[in-house]
Amino acid sequence: MEPLISLLKQSLSSYFKDSFPDAEPSDFVFQSTNKDHTGHLTLMVFPLAKLVKLNPDSLAGQLGEHLMNTEWVDNYEVIKGFLNLHLSKPAFQLVLTDASDLEVKIDNTQKIVLEYCGPNTNKPIHIGHLRNMFLGYSVAGILKEVGHDVHKVNIFNDRGIAICKSMVGYLEYGKNTTPESEGMKGDFFVGKFYILFSQECSLQAKPFIEQGLKKEDAEAQTPIFQKANDLLLKWEAGDQATIDLWNRMNNWFYSGVRQTYARLGIDSEKDYYESREYKKGKEIVEIGYQSGVFQKDETGAIYIDLTDKGLDKKFLQRSNGTSLYITQDMALVKQRFDDYHMDKMIYVVGDEQNYHFKVLKYIMEAMNENFSKDIYHLSYGMVLGKDGSKFKSREGTPADADLIVEAVVEEAKAQTLESGKAETLTENEINEIAESVGLGALKFALLKVTATKNIVFDPKEAVDLNGDTGSFIQYTYVRTKALLAKWEGKFESDINFNLHKEEEQLILHLAGFKSNIKRCAEALDPAELALFTLHLAKIYNRFYTQLPILKEDNLDIRGFRMKLTKLTYDLLGKSLTILGVPLPHKM
Repeated sequence: MEPLISLLKQSLSSYFKDSFPDAEPSDFVFQSTNKDHTGHLTLMVFPLAKLVKLNPDSLAGQLGEHLMNTEWVDNYEVIKGFLNLHLSKPAFQLVLTDASDLEVKIDNTQKIVLEYCGPNTNKPIHIGHLRNMFLGYSVAGILKEVGHDVHKVNIFNDRGIAICKSMVGYLEYGKNTTPESEGMKGDFFVGKFYILFSQECSLQAKPFIEQGLKKEDAEAQTPIFQKANDLLLKWEAGDQATIDLWNRMNNWFYSGVRQTYARLGIDSEKDYYESREYKKGKEIVEIGYQSGVFQKDETGAIYIDLTDKGLDKKFLQRSNGTSLYITQDMALVKQRFDDYHMDKMIYVVGDEQNYHFKVLKYIMEAMNENFSKDIYHLSYGMVLGKDGSKFKSREGTPADADLIVEAVVEEAKAQTLESGKAETLTENEINEIAESVGLGALKFALLKVTATKNIVFDPKEAVDLNGDTGSFIQYTYVRTKALLAKWEGKFESDINFNLHKEEEQLILHLAGFKSNIKRCAEALDPAELALFTLHLAKIYNRFYTQLPILKEDNLDIRGFRMKLTKLTYDLLGKSLTILGVPLPHKM
C-alpha cells in the first residue's frame, strides 16, 4: 500500500504547488474508507482546507478531479469534507505487487536487549508470567521482523528472602523428599514448601495481629520468618550447608520451569542469575555512598533520596548489609550494557513495577551512567477472571501457568471431539491438534489486548472456533493450506478482469501488513498485529464463502484467487510465527 500512497501524495503535492503556491501541506493523511461508504481510500481534507482557506467539500471535489487524471483513481465521492477514492485496476495491481513482498525495512535499526520471563525460583510461574513471556517473545519477533538486532535474555531471581522461605519450608517439612520420590514436577515441588512456610507464618502471626500489628509487620516477628532471615544472612556469608540446599532446590526449580518453557516455545539467548550479580550491586552502592550520591540512615541502611523527582527515599541496602532487588538490578543493567553495548534495554515487567523502573533510571542517571536514557520498561496489565478479580484456580489460589495450559489444551481436545471431525484421526493426531490449538488460543487471547490494559480471560471462550480467537485464525491457516495442497496450476498475478468486492478487500488488507508491523514495532505492542491477523482470517473466509476458487471456470481468475490464497497462507503463517502461535497441520 505504501508505494500507491506515495504516488498519490506526490500527485497531490504537485497540485498544491501549482494551485496554492503559498501553501505547503506537511502531509496528506489517508485511511481506509468507512465500510458504509463507497471507495477504498479516504483522504482527510479538513486540515488541507484550513490551510488554503477553502470549503472542505469544494477542495475535496477539486482534489478528486485532479486524481481522476492519474492512472490510480477511476472515481471519487465527497462526503462532509472527506474524499473517498475508488482505486483503478492499475492501482490494485500496484497494491498486489507490494503485498506480494513481505520483507519489511526501516531506517535507524538498533541493537536491543529484551529481558522477559524473570521467575523467582521459589514457586511455579503463574498466569501473569504467561502474559509476560508471550508479550516479550512476540515483541522480540516484531522488532526482528523490521530489522532490529534483538537479543532475548532471561533473569532468574534466585536469591533473597522469598527463596529462603521455600528453603525453611523444606527444612521444616521436607523430610529429605525429592521431586522424584513425590512424583512432582520440580518447580511445583519447591513451591509446595513456599506454601507450607506461608501457612505456618500466617498462623504464627495471628497473636501479633491481634495486638494491633499490620500483617507484614506481624509476620516479620514470627519465629519461622526469623529462620528465613537467618538463612539469608548465612547464604550471603557463604555458609556451605545453606549454599548446598539452595543449589539443590534451585536445580529442582530449573528442571521444572524449563519443561514449561520448552512446551510454550519460549527461548532466550542468555540466562542471568541474581545471585551472580548482587555483589556487584553492593559494590555500586558503596561507590555511590562514598561519592555522596547515596546516604545512610540512623540504622545504617543505605538509600537514595528521590523526593526532588516526585518519588521518595529508596533503600538500596538493609541495615544488616543484605541486598534488595533494586541492588541487583543496578548491577545487572550495567552488566548488560557491558555484555552487549546495546542501544536499548527493554524490561518486560508488569505494571506493579512501574515505580521500580523509574527509580532504576534515576539511580543510574545519578551515577552518571550514559545508558540510563536507554532503559525502557515495557509495562503490562493484569490477567483477570470473568468476574473481574485476579485470575485464580478452582481452589482459589493464584493460577499456575502449567494448570492454565492444561485447561486450554483439554478444552481444545473437547471441542475437537465434539465437532465430529476427529472420527478419522488417531489419538496422537487428536492430542497434537489439541496441543497446537490450545496453546494458540492461550497465546492469542493474551496478545490481542493492548499491553497496558488488563485482560479478562476465560479458557473456554479462548478456544472457540467461531469467536475472535487464535483457533479461528489457525483454522483459516489450515483451510488455505488444504486448498494449496490441491492446486497444481499457475498462480496468476495480473489483473485482467473486474475485481469482486471480496477480492478488493483481501488485496487491500494484505497490503497493510508492513505498515501494521512497523506501528507495532514503534509501540512495542503486538496487539495490533494480532487483530490485523484476525481481520485477515475473517476477510479471507468471506472471500472463500462468497466466490468459487478451485471451482471457478475461468482459469486466469482461478489462478488469481489461488494467488490470493497463497499470499494469505504466507502472511497468516508469518504473523502467527511472529506472535508465537503454533501452525497446525490439520484441525
